[in-house]
Amino acid sequence: MTTTTAPDASAVLDHRLTAADRCDSCGAQAYIAAEVNGSELLFCAHHGRKYEEKLRSIATSWHDETARLHATD
Repeated sequence: MTTTTAPDASAVLDHRLTAADRCDSCGAQAYIAAEVNGSELLFCAHHGRKYEEKLRSIATSWHDETARLHATD
């Protein structure tokens, strides 16, 4: 008998942004998605950090995948 276990949910990262998702400011690959007034705004790491302080106060959600830029696998 073989037993398999499901992967730990905390080990699975939520990577929903793909290479096709582009920054609304410059067109680079988006790593940050913010929902503001019912619309999704996409930003590269640079523009996400640039606008983060202002947007966080009005955004209903903030999804940040910039850690992927430093991933080793």
